[in-house]
Amino acid sequence: MSLSDTNLLDGMVIFTTVVELGSFTNAANSTGHSTSFISKEINKLEERLGVRLLHRTTRTLSLTPEGQHYFQHSKQLIESAQELELAISGQQQEPTGVLKISCPVNFGAAQLSPVLAKYMQLYPKVKVEVFASDHKVDLIGEGYDVVLRSSSSAADSSLISRLVQRSCTRTVAAPSYIERHGMPKHPSDLSKHKMICYSNHKQPYVWNYIDHDGSLLRIEVSGVMTTNSPEMSLSLSTLGQGICRLPEALVLDSIERGELVELFTDFPVHKIEMCLVYPSRKHMSTKVRRFIDLVVEELK
Repeated sequence: MSLSDTNLLDGMVIFTTVVELGSFTNAANSTGHSTSFISKEINKLEERLGVRLLHRTTRTLSLTPEGQHYFQHSKQLIESAQELELAISGQQQEPTGVLKISCPVNFGAAQLSPVLAKYMQLYPKVKVEVFASDHKVDLIGEGYDVVLRSSSSAADSSLISRLVQRSCTRTVAAPSYIERHGMPKHPSDLSKHKMICYSNHKQPYVWNYIDHDGSLLRIEVSGVMTTNSPEMSLSLSTLGQGICRLPEALVLDSIERGELVELFTDFPVHKIEMCLVYPSRKHMSTKVRRFIDLVVEELK
């Protein structure tokens, strides 16, 4: 080991503590050091790395892009070191700490909740924080351990993306809408209809379908309503205000009750894939590894 290697982890714990507690003062109080000591350690760390990790003002601290990357991986390394010490000393019996997750609203309520219940029963020493949102989150910058997202919004070469479930969407309209505006026979007819679009898609006004010959159909539509709420899309469509396309699990009951009619049933379904997204397989803490294994097992 060279002399430079012996300094490899210097300042890492102090830096991580500052980020997690939000200020030099809080970090000083937590570690029993002075604020000036904390500041000097951060300065030495930045000088050694050759980058600025924190933006500092008199009132706030914020991470630079390099700081976000360093914080996420430092946190994993520290947790791995803590688990190693506990394992060596014979104290590590089960995962501990905070597990921070993000998932789509409806997926979380309908399918992830039973998995979380089982995880919490198996590992009661882990505090679980779930942020249910249909917005794409910054996994690294916002400090998430694991994010569940559809494959279309999970593409990032720097992250691990693991498929856990396949499903599909259904294009639907209310009988009252069809009575007033007619039944579209082909996806290309949608350009003449009132559409309820999902704003969290990368291209809300471009709907893709697969034609009978296997070719891609890119249909440009006009949104009479655009929303980030699948529930609102479902409600408005049921009330006859437009055509929407939603995950199968959301619309099947309404179709069975006759409140909605499925369109284009002779076309191939539009497939969606749900993926687990996380930073790295290296230095993964026990709490994260056990959660990923459980999700894959329960939702396969």
